[in-house]
Amino acid sequence: MNEDVLNKVLEAKENRKEVILATQLENGNQLFLNDKKEDGLSSNLKQIASDLIKNKKSGVINIGNNRWFIDISLPSLRLLVVGAVHIAQPLANIASVCEFDITIIDPRSTFATEKRFPNIKVLKDWPSEALNNLVIDDRTAIVTLTHDPKLDDSALEIALKSRAFYIGSLGSSKTHESRKRRLEKSGFTEKQIKKINGPVGIDIGAKSPNEIAIAIMSEIIFTYRS
Repeated sequence: MNEDVLNKVLEAKENRKEVILATQLENGNQLFLNDKKEDGLSSNLKQIASDLIKNKKSGVINIGNNRWFIDISLPSLRLLVVGAVHIAQPLANIASVCEFDITIIDPRSTFATEKRFPNIKVLKDWPSEALNNLVIDDRTAIVTLTHDPKLDDSALEIALKSRAFYIGSLGSSKTHESRKRRLEKSGFTEKQIKKINGPVGIDIGAKSPNEIAIAIMSEIIFTYRS
């Protein structure tokens, strides 16, 4: 991979963009198949590799006597956690083990510290501000944990308008019913509000922060894989 191609790949990853790179196995020639500019070869490659591209799977295709490796690189799975509360600590650890990129969002500096979340990205912005400045794509999960409507609701309002594949919010069934009524008053439909998994997590009878974190992460993975 030459320097120009490498820089382009790194830039795409930094901006959470999909990369479709075709490499001719005989000579190492490379083409980006998701460039806006196309020529006859790249158009032909895209057509033959359409099934791979549709299914987001890398693989080898043949054009005449030439073989091309189609490398499809997707943005990493990401978890945005609103609320640097106690449950957020084991949740961040478990999500990291599952190879999710983690971002903790909480304007309360007492909670959102590097000491409590070592090696985790922490944003001390208001949730609505932080989420508005992030690319929320279909490989992003969002979980709110604060129990504070001023923080959780502002995040949920943005999450419900996004492409996030999972949205979850901590709280009892009673708390969630109150949350739904507030969102209805803010103009969200019942169909939109149903995107929120609340109470968050698979019901495994979890009690401790570690158990609740496992329940949440299990539901996120189940949703993604379903």
